[in-house]
Amino acid sequence: MPLPKAELHLHIEGTLEPELAFELAARNGVALPCADTEALREAYRFEDLQSFLNLYYELMAVLRTEQDFEDLADAYLARAAAQGVRHAEIFFDPQAHLARGISMGTVVEGLWRALGRSETSHGVSTRLILCFLRDESAESALETLAAAEPYLDRITGVGLDSAEVGHPPAKFREVYEAAAALGLRRVAHAGEEGPPAYITEALDVLGVERVDHGLRCVEDPALVERLVRERIPLTLCPLSNVRLRTVDTLADHPLPAMLDAGLLCTLNSDDPAYFGGYAGDTFDAVRATLGLGEDRLRELARNSFLASFLEDDEERRARYLAEVDAYVF
Repeated sequence: MPLPKAELHLHIEGTLEPELAFELAARNGVALPCADTEALREAYRFEDLQSFLNLYYELMAVLRTEQDFEDLADAYLARAAAQGVRHAEIFFDPQAHLARGISMGTVVEGLWRALGRSETSHGVSTRLILCFLRDESAESALETLAAAEPYLDRITGVGLDSAEVGHPPAKFREVYEAAAALGLRRVAHAGEEGPPAYITEALDVLGVERVDHGLRCVEDPALVERLVRERIPLTLCPLSNVRLRTVDTLADHPLPAMLDAGLLCTLNSDDPAYFGGYAGDTFDAVRATLGLGEDRLRELARNSFLASFLEDDEERRARYLAEVDAYVF
């Protein structure tokens, strides 16, 4: 049995495996850019974040119906459960679907058909986080939040993703203020390709409670000190960092130094179909390559539950933490 863990940085559209992409393409009469699954896997080699995003958005064309979104989420949850995930806080990108004429209801209701039964089907509790695309306008983000209001009983928080450079967090001040007023939790991608200043801005301007990636905080000692002092969780994605050339090799990843500094780091898979591994694979990779011992792995698993948005169910959080503490490697 794998180490129990929570996954806090997971884009559901990024779990679209080539086999399911072709199945949905056939179901919906969509032409894909590659001839077969092997060719599509070969295309999952990226120079940087933008080269990944280009294919990521192109493949979303196969997602059309509630059934498609349900099948996508159900496939992820089955894989995640097999790798020890007990709780998953799942990002989705509604603007990428709204732009294709797919309604907010189709997306949320479809995802929820899988998430709503996930505890029974997979033993995984879930939360859903709506992400705004930072390379779209601030007005579009506000319109997207308004479109989501009928579904806020299913949505726990908001996030900010897509191309980071040139799109500072402050661009989205207004929509984050509106989200806070609606009682939504707030996270944002910052410090992946963007500078450490974007992390500070996400904290100070957007009021985020968790930083997604946050890798480049290590370039600013004062920022590291603040993140440690305020216990701001970082949702690190080491396999993603390597695939998108943010770090050269996994052996170069600063995770051990970040843990040594006292940062509240968590391990996540980001877009696992594209980046070569799910949550358990990520733990296995850092254990093998970075030489993390059992205490460090247990710390990372504990951190994932401590950083989870489970304030409405502290009994569940305590149960998950007890599972981590009792785990025998």
